[in-house]
Amino acid sequence: MRFSLAATLAGASLAAGHTIFVQLEANGVTTPVSHGIRTPSYDGPITDVTSNDVACNGGPNPTMPSDKIIEVKAGSTVNAIWRHTLTSGPNDVMDASHLGPTLAYLKKANDATTDKGYGGGWFKIQQDGYSNGVWGTSKVINNQGKHPIQIPDCLPDGQYLLRAEMIALHGAGSNQGAQLYMECAQINISGGSATKTPTTYSLPGIYKATDPGILINIHSMSKDSQYIIPGPDPFSCSANSGGGSSSTTLSTATRTATTPAATPTAPSCSVAQWGQCGGVGYSGCTTCVTGRTCSKQNDYYSQCT
Repeated sequence: MRFSLAATLAGASLAAGHTIFVQLEANGVTTPVSHGIRTPSYDGPITDVTSNDVACNGGPNPTMPSDKIIEVKAGSTVNAIWRHTLTSGPNDVMDASHLGPTLAYLKKANDATTDKGYGGGWFKIQQDGYSNGVWGTSKVINNQGKHPIQIPDCLPDGQYLLRAEMIALHGAGSNQGAQLYMECAQINISGGSATKTPTTYSLPGIYKATDPGILINIHSMSKDSQYIIPGPDPFSCSANSGGGSSSTTLSTATRTATTPAATPTAPSCSVAQWGQCGGVGYSGCTTCVTGRTCSKQNDYYSQCT
């Protein structure tokens, strides 16, 4: 009986932490709930990063189609608005224990209302991971659910899918323990200069279950720990890719671009404190800096401690 009660309470706590991207604030106007956004009736996560559902949700959380397109100006900052449920208020966003990064992606579409979302064509435009002990999700929760995303001003005009995402890592120490929350908004970007063409990637494909930003024990991290954000570097109008990283917030190396990648050479390096140094499928540096030891956290992740 005690075990059953504990399991019930744990399940209720996890359910209370779920979240949905329900509205988009663009051009000074906040859309009605679900207007132009493929929202689900259930606020659960996607945990299988190899599933097509990792693109725009679905599967265990069936999404509702929308025939609306949201107008967005190139170069503007929009706010994806997150809520615990479709009817929650600004003080009910997601449980504060659900710590992790926030991310946003775009995909060019001929018709954003019918594009299924999964497959190639995606590029990242925003990320906020972990810096000085603060996670991106905490900023959104403390900002009443508002997740700011700047739209690049150098893109071609036209319809896009805007994928806003929050990843909760409180249970990410085991396989498929990371909780990925995402929805896709159907937008039309206008006023862009069409001077840059982003390198694009596939969803599913850019995340792996063993990525150090997906399989990680965040409870052993310190204020100065590094966190590697999953996925490619954000697209930047000042270059074809890159930007957005800091000393404590790094992006996973690109791996599924639609253009061929160069064959990596064997690194000659050492891993800093709190960096990954081993695990199933890991092919990076395995020697820690002087004074640090490569300690196994689980079969998929070893860390310099």
